[in-house]
Amino acid sequence: MDITARIERSLHTALAPGATPPLLNLAMQHAVFPGGARVRPRLCLAAAEACGGDDPALAEAAAAAIELMHCASLVHDDMPCFDDAATRRGRLSVHRAFGEPLALLAGDALIVLAFQTVLRAPARHPARSAQVMRIVADSVGTPSGIVAGQAWECETHVDVSAYHRAKTAALFAGASMAGAAAAGGPIEDWRAVGERLGEAYQVADDIGDAISAAEEMGKPVGRDAALGRPSAVRELGLRGAVARLEALADAAAAAVPPCRGRAALGALIREGARRLLPKTLPAGAL
Repeated sequence: MDITARIERSLHTALAPGATPPLLNLAMQHAVFPGGARVRPRLCLAAAEACGGDDPALAEAAAAAIELMHCASLVHDDMPCFDDAATRRGRLSVHRAFGEPLALLAGDALIVLAFQTVLRAPARHPARSAQVMRIVADSVGTPSGIVAGQAWECETHVDVSAYHRAKTAALFAGASMAGAAAAGGPIEDWRAVGERLGEAYQVADDIGDAISAAEEMGKPVGRDAALGRPSAVRELGLRGAVARLEALADAAAAAVPPCRGRAALGALIREGARRLLPKTLPAGAL
């Protein structure tokens, strides 16, 4: 089974309706399916395979947990108290489709479901499962997870790199480290891979928000400028932001620790990060 099928199967299993109130389950399904590129769970499974991949069930649970956390963050990020975004991935955001109360509950439920998914995986390696739980929790909570990253938007003075590390890179680092943990690999050796790649993705998002059309991004654009948010484009200019993305992609690839397929994984990271650049990018920005 290929990596995409493994991820989708794990997510569908996690979101099986059961006795969940029907509208809540529909809102949760809307938040998760159809997905985006599933970059974070892909990174998680790639790290697990690079570390030996001897517990695929735990690796898949870790990957699903990371993606559920990501989807929960998007639900909350789109709500009127933050971005007030009408669309996500080219269709109505959860609060526009189901109302604010169900959107809030759906996001909360997805966060809890992430932990439930890890706990429900066969306990072949209990110590590894505990490590995965800790990594997922740290990548989402305080002091430096995605909740903290979102909170930095409420501050007056923000270091953009620190903001990016928390808002986006923390969950990428969690993905690479959770994958290594699930396979009994060297957890800390994989932190820098996720952190650098996550920062690259956030820079790409800043570039897209500044110059792309909503149709290309699948969500409203121009929000950073409208809301006075920290942005790599505002801080570095367009050319500087593109250069920053390139440097981060190279750093992420270079950070891959010695493992099987290291060169191929590094090349995939570089290629994937650079594909994020908008099609509308002016030639002079490269």
